Amino acid sequence: MIRKRITEALDVKQRILENDQLIAKIELAAALITRTYREGGKVLFCGNGGSAADAQHLAAELSGRFYLDREPLDAEACHVNTSFLTAVANDYDFASGYARYVKATGRKGDVLVGISTSGNSENIVKAMETARSKNMHTIAMTGETGGKLKALADILLNVPSTDTPRIQEAHILMGHIFCEIVENNLFGQPGN
Repeated sequence: MIRKRITEALDVKQRILENDQLIAKIELAAALITRTYREGGKVLFCGNGGSAADAQHLAAELSGRFYLDREPLDAEACHVNTSFLTAVANDYDFASGYARYVKATGRKGDVLVGISTSGNSENIVKAMETARSKNMHTIAMTGETGGKLKALADILLNVPSTDTPRIQEAHILMGHIFCEIVENNLFGQPGN
């Protein structure tokens, strides 16, 4: 089973490597995030479960550091304020939490990265709708079909797979790539 899972992971990554359109979209995502930072904006991330962990991971790569010792970039995962999320879930409903966070903190020109392996997570869909209503840019990281997020994303990074663990592994790969490109664009290449 171990070799089978590793082979499946390699197969998904090979399909990404051979997909010129998806590679171009990763480059577009990096360019959009770079432009947002140059214009004084920020990047918000949201996801559920493993995708919430990925959201927090990628926000930390931008707000902390990736390869370079450099100034921090304004990036946050929408779920890190658990008091806010649990209050909204209790007072309204769970599906409204990220949308309210985006409504409160997002500004025109900021970026929201919504991560959902199915592309159909209701709270991520609502957050993306709110971001669009605020004239924010939207990037969706999903599985193969893109789900409902496909119609809400300025840039759709849809992993060519329907297997949740393989999709999540690919999300981190793509996220690491765009974080590295953004860091290089803003601060120069490592060792330079």
